[in-house]
Amino acid sequence: MEMQQFRYDNKIVRNFIYASLLFGVVGMSVGLLVALFYLFPNLTDGIPWLSYGRLRPLHTNAVIFAFVGNAVFAGVYYSLQRLLKARMYSDFLSQVNFWGWQLIILGAAITLPMGITTSKEYAELEWPFDIAIALVWVAFGINMIGTIVKRRERHIYVAIWFYIATFVAVALLHIVNSIAIPVSLTKSYSVYAGVQDALVQWWYGHNAVAFFLTTPFLGLMYYYLPKAANRPVYSYRLSIIHFWSLIFLYIWAGPHHLLYSTLPDWAQNLGVVFSIMLIAPSWGGMINGLLTLRGAWDKVRTDAVLKFFVVGVTGYGMATFEGPMLSLKNVNAIAHFTDWIVAHVHVGALAWNGFMTFGMIYWIIPRITKTKLYSEKLANFHFWIGTLGIILYALPMYVAGFVQSLMWKQFNEDGTLVYGQFMDTVVEIMPMYAMRAVGGVLYLTGVLVGVYNVIKTVKAGSVVTDEEAEAVALPVIASSRLRNEKLHAWLERKPVQFTILTVLAVSIGGLIQIVPMLIVKSNIATITSVKPYTPLELEGRDLYIREGCNNCHSQLVRPFRSEVKRYGEYSKSGEYVYDHPFLWGSKRTGPDLMRVGGKYPHSWHFSHMWNPQATTTGSIMPAYKWMFDNKKMKHDDIQKKMSVMKTLGVPYTDAEIANAFISIEKQAVEIEKGLETDPNFSKSYAASKEKAKLTGEPFVQMKDREIVALIAYLQRLGTDIKVKK
Repeated sequence: MEMQQFRYDNKIVRNFIYASLLFGVVGMSVGLLVALFYLFPNLTDGIPWLSYGRLRPLHTNAVIFAFVGNAVFAGVYYSLQRLLKARMYSDFLSQVNFWGWQLIILGAAITLPMGITTSKEYAELEWPFDIAIALVWVAFGINMIGTIVKRRERHIYVAIWFYIATFVAVALLHIVNSIAIPVSLTKSYSVYAGVQDALVQWWYGHNAVAFFLTTPFLGLMYYYLPKAANRPVYSYRLSIIHFWSLIFLYIWAGPHHLLYSTLPDWAQNLGVVFSIMLIAPSWGGMINGLLTLRGAWDKVRTDAVLKFFVVGVTGYGMATFEGPMLSLKNVNAIAHFTDWIVAHVHVGALAWNGFMTFGMIYWIIPRITKTKLYSEKLANFHFWIGTLGIILYALPMYVAGFVQSLMWKQFNEDGTLVYGQFMDTVVEIMPMYAMRAVGGVLYLTGVLVGVYNVIKTVKAGSVVTDEEAEAVALPVIASSRLRNEKLHAWLERKPVQFTILTVLAVSIGGLIQIVPMLIVKSNIATITSVKPYTPLELEGRDLYIREGCNNCHSQLVRPFRSEVKRYGEYSKSGEYVYDHPFLWGSKRTGPDLMRVGGKYPHSWHFSHMWNPQATTTGSIMPAYKWMFDNKKMKHDDIQKKMSVMKTLGVPYTDAEIANAFISIEKQAVEIEKGLETDPNFSKSYAASKEKAKLTGEPFVQMKDREIVALIAYLQRLGTDIKVKK
């Protein structure tokens, strides 16, 4: 047979690797800074774009989408070409994928510190970026599918199954969760509200972990682990079971993030059942990976690449056992809102995603530079210091999680809480936060060593951007099943049918959960006393979102004796019907705020935001002094905001929208009057007047500043229903 000559595109692989390493260092450095905020809350005092609430989503986005995302693209582009014996379908689409992705990341790095955010976890970027992400993702998908079509291999290998599932599922998740109505270029409101928004968000959030951080890496595992070990995959049959069961079951599991919430029990229970079933396919994949090393374990002693892969796959096994366990209601009652979840997430992120990425990069770089890795010793050092970093990060967070939960739930004999103040638990776990920071330093040190090793390897070699290859053209055979050809073997040479089945597998669970929540009104019991936010409260809520307050504070009192005693009446689904988006939070670094309205006078909130340590000794909350600046808060978009809300079903009248500015003025004046007795109010007012005189700036009354709008929102929380005393 005549051999066809072609060239692999290594340039695109190299570019994605470089981007992954660069953003890995940046994202993890920001993560370390965020960890230090727990120890030194006012480390960046007075700099809004370097505050905890704005940098925390930057850290998660940088690590997930910049570091891991670029690594996924690098691994897929390298392996896909070789598995299909074909160059990528379009060099132009490859470049669109690369540069489009980097521009989105750059946009995130600019807008998130500015406070431009939707607040939805792992989906914080505003609507223009959502559109850009969809377009770049489609370019990636077309490029991948086009390459599959022009392949020179009859069957698509198991790794490609996972790549296809990743493309299909991420597109579906991103589009459904990102549907919003814009107010302006930098502001939009989710079309879903309250409980419905929570379900859609965690259907997305959980499955972003499943289909952006898991399925592509399983595909990479099925390619790079056998290559590094020079062994075939342990079981082809197990890989089939692993793939189809995983992508079908995973999509159902999102509601386990919402246990004991106001989500209907049927949806919570569905999430629990399918989460438990996920253990089987998840561990099937782990076993398939580790048993691929049969006969090659002696290499693990010396080969750093295999070390990274072994710990990575083991980390995947640990995280995918712990996840289903955390979905059990009795375990979730302990773990939710605590640092246990932080430990769980980082075992997966640092071990599974991080170590698989570094193992893959250490394997690819010498091959596209036609040289040996600069230093095997440095690679092994990276492995060991990184492993130690994971241990020192995760273990203290597990301890902190248990300590938090046990202290929150402990009662005296007379029925009072042993630890009535939230700060009691914060003080107790500060040593764990310090150890977590040390673990982060060690892991980041390993990353820097790895970057140095890659740079030296590239300099020693010569990057082959267009690698010559040859293969026999794909022979034409009957489209129907051949004699003795098994069903899955036939499916593997029919990528269109394969993709259609994949779409069905990943769609069913979401449809069954989300559609009833959107169309069956009985899922959300309405409460007649719940009214829309006033214009000033709506502005304050947007400030709350801008500053990332939901990163540390929940707005969901669960139906536990300890929580009702500590925070007040447990939450009702009808209380959230006008919340676009929902703000339940996922961790309590500070106390729940669902019932904070009316609990303290205006002056307390004023002092607390000006200097948290003055009102709460030992608080690790940073000050928000920029909200007190002598700047008049602009309400230019308030009528547009209310109109959008009205479109979404919030019952604002035309008169309320027309009189929005009058309403803001009236409520702001009332709050200002309540502040006049506070000494900090007098001090900040006097300081502002003095500064205005020196600079010649016009003096802005306190009622027109951001802090008043935020106080208005905080004082509204939980006041729509009668709270039991």
